[in-house]
Amino acid sequence: MKKRIISAIIALAITVPLILLGGIPFQIGVLLIGAVAYKEMIDLKESHEQIPFIMIILGVLEMFLLILANNKTFGINWGITYPIISTIIIGLLLPIIFFKNNKYNSKNAFYLIGTVLFLGISFNILSVIRILSLELFVWLLIIPMFTDIFAYLVGSKFGKHKMCVTISPNKSWEGAAGGLIGGGIVATIFYIIFIGSISFKLVSYTILLSIIGQLGDLVLSKIKRENKIKDFSNLMPGHGGILDRLDSALFVFILYSILVF
Repeated sequence: MKKRIISAIIALAITVPLILLGGIPFQIGVLLIGAVAYKEMIDLKESHEQIPFIMIILGVLEMFLLILANNKTFGINWGITYPIISTIIIGLLLPIIFFKNNKYNSKNAFYLIGTVLFLGISFNILSVIRILSLELFVWLLIIPMFTDIFAYLVGSKFGKHKMCVTISPNKSWEGAAGGLIGGGIVATIFYIIFIGSISFKLVSYTILLSIIGQLGDLVLSKIKRENKIKDFSNLMPGHGGILDRLDSALFVFILYSILVF
């Protein structure tokens, strides 16, 4: 418990100032966090075979290309367009003809493409929203954060009906409902105080984002189950890795982009 608290304090001491500062420090932080998340995906042993180092480097560079798209902080005007996506696909798929099957094959290539697109687009949305508004960015973080807190509190005390035993045995329908209600209330209060007035649209969006956050948590838990691991890494002792901490948030930001952009 002591190790868990210390690592949480260190993580907050690093991330909170970056979020508040915004600008170049925040954007560099996003690139570094994205790179760590990328490594966590590459380190999964059951999802793919060993990927050549040159392809790993190419993949992370193409992920950075996506993360930086439409980044006004750096004065970058390119968007996530067909040419960008096509470059990623060709750049990571075409090399399979130059490697032996046991070195780099189509399974590895499609896994790498999926990883680059998922992380690149997720962290791009996160970056763009912070550029647009600090308050909006914090609101979107509050939703999964307090949904998780209330889901744990309610589930540990009242959870009797298991939700996905094979994926996450400790999650219950009672906890999910508690997370949805508690997280939704906290996020709505924050929105009313710092962003705008309450509306049917706000409540609807908050509910949908809370639900997708919980589903995103299950998706990443499923990936861990498939790879027979407890955490994506031990970057933050007691908490796991970047993807263990941002699993729900990434899906919240993705859905928000679908609803609003």
